[in-house]
Amino acid sequence: MAEDEDGGRGGAGCGDGAGDGDGGADAPPPFSDRVLENVLENVLQFLSSPRDRNAASLVCRSWYRAEAQTRRELFIGNCYAVSPRRATERFRRIRAVVLKGKPRFADFNLVPNNWGAHFHPWVSAMAAAYPWLEKLCLKRISVADSDLFLLAHSFPNFKELSLICCEGFGTAGLAAIAEKCRHLRVLDLIEDYVEDEEDETMDWISRFPETTTSLESLGFDCVGSAVNFEALEALVARSPALWRLRVNHHVSVEQLRRLMARAPQLTHLGTGSFGSAAAAAPLLQGGGSSVVDLAWTFAASKSLVCLSGFRDVEPHYLPAIYPVCDNLTSLNFSFAEIAAEELKPVIRRCHNLQNFLVLDTVGDEGLQAVAATCKDLRELKVFPLDAREDSEGSVSDVGLIAISEGCRKLRSILYFCQQMTNSAVITMSQNCQDLMVFRLCIMGLHRPDHRTGEPMDEGFGAIVRNCKKLRRLAVSGLLTDKAFAYIGEYGKLVRTLSVAFAGNSDLGLRYVLEGCNKLQKLEIRDSPFGDSALLSGLHHYYNMRFVWMSSCKLSSRGCKEVAQMLPRLVVEVIRDRDEDHDNEAVSKLYMYRSLAGSRNDAPSFVEIL
Repeated sequence: MAEDEDGGRGGAGCGDGAGDGDGGADAPPPFSDRVLENVLENVLQFLSSPRDRNAASLVCRSWYRAEAQTRRELFIGNCYAVSPRRATERFRRIRAVVLKGKPRFADFNLVPNNWGAHFHPWVSAMAAAYPWLEKLCLKRISVADSDLFLLAHSFPNFKELSLICCEGFGTAGLAAIAEKCRHLRVLDLIEDYVEDEEDETMDWISRFPETTTSLESLGFDCVGSAVNFEALEALVARSPALWRLRVNHHVSVEQLRRLMARAPQLTHLGTGSFGSAAAAAPLLQGGGSSVVDLAWTFAASKSLVCLSGFRDVEPHYLPAIYPVCDNLTSLNFSFAEIAAEELKPVIRRCHNLQNFLVLDTVGDEGLQAVAATCKDLRELKVFPLDAREDSEGSVSDVGLIAISEGCRKLRSILYFCQQMTNSAVITMSQNCQDLMVFRLCIMGLHRPDHRTGEPMDEGFGAIVRNCKKLRRLAVSGLLTDKAFAYIGEYGKLVRTLSVAFAGNSDLGLRYVLEGCNKLQKLEIRDSPFGDSALLSGLHHYYNMRFVWMSSCKLSSRGCKEVAQMLPRLVVEVIRDRDEDHDNEAVSKLYMYRSLAGSRNDAPSFVEIL
């Protein structure tokens, strides 16, 4: 399920119809109605879109009941938007759940530790209600080892677990999943914080069944501790269906070769370390035979279409991947600190690349090489090696122009830089009119067009005016109210808007809230918007999944007014310190629509108005 498939207003996959029933307590329908519902259920089984299902549930009570009976997948975009009891009582035949927790700005350390989003109440409810649960995806959720123990013991047919940006668990929980989930097909750990004391680390890889497994995807590149390599190699060997493998930085290049030899059917590979000091020694001493051997191994992996990892990369090893470059559709160099001269021999062989992630160390010259070769590129992400405001960025408007001219099929771009021009952004809007995601992050406070000194209004205005399919937009740099007026007027399909270090009055946010009627997620940091701007969105907040504002000019009085006028909206004021409760200024505001009302697990630094 895509992130924007929020499953209805407020982000709960339960749909808005959940507000019209009492969680399964309706009186049984008459016999004739039950016959009609049986017919309707047979039809609704073919309805897969969450939005379509939510719309169907709003037709009448019989459709509401029939939709609930036939739903197999549940998407909940905010774990506090609905209670676990309400969700499990309404939807009784769920096989797959996607559950999201903390706001996205938690990725930037803007959400304090121990804020919430605990998995325990959800896994407890699901253990009782969904004994046949097969798939679970958690994102930004606090997961304890005890939660994974309960999960492992509660669902005998459990097959897929994906944990994304989660925290709180360690190798003991992973060991329980590996040992008890005998039908496991997917275990993906993505950007999680796996916590273990040094003397508590468990050999979780050895807990998988000793017979042939059903594993199709195994990713543990975020696990900080070393794994039992002999057990890992044996596991890969007895997993004939394995098509995706991502290992952590403790796996050396030589060990990677052995794993690839055991699984020539792999299509997606995360390399882990790609040339640590120990692995690089044979190269430095033996004249490159290790690179040749590794290249032969890659050449034998004819199914590879996606490569990632490359942590602690030794550039001399990069030629080893040449044999598979022409087949690659996805390449992730976001952990590889390489320069343009090291990137160019690789990228010039990647003619079929559609997704590319890279550090800004490749510079404009590296992006020009991408533009010259990757004519089918659909997604590009350029991350900063140093995200500080005063760092010297290596990419600029020159690289952006090159990409826009060479990669005209681009659909999504995330671009971190230190300087930009309106001309470059306008050029991208003209050349890449199919863009659905445009995120330009100009690091530093209120950076103008570095050539003219003008605000970046016209550049972002061109993006929303020319890119008719735009769904997600991130703006930064020196922006006036004029830029936000453009967004409100032309950004009619924008669902997610992120604002950083931008704006000059409350009028700017008012333009957005009054014009972007499909807006679902609004994230604002370090911008001058105050109470008047906040109150201008009262007509729309019930239709949104969330609003996040930090380091703006909000007051407790303005936030309380919103809470009083919209009683079904949860308004959280998050303080940096307990003693700040008497401070009228609000440093962090998080608002979301909820069918469950205020949560009961808020820490002391969170005040729910």
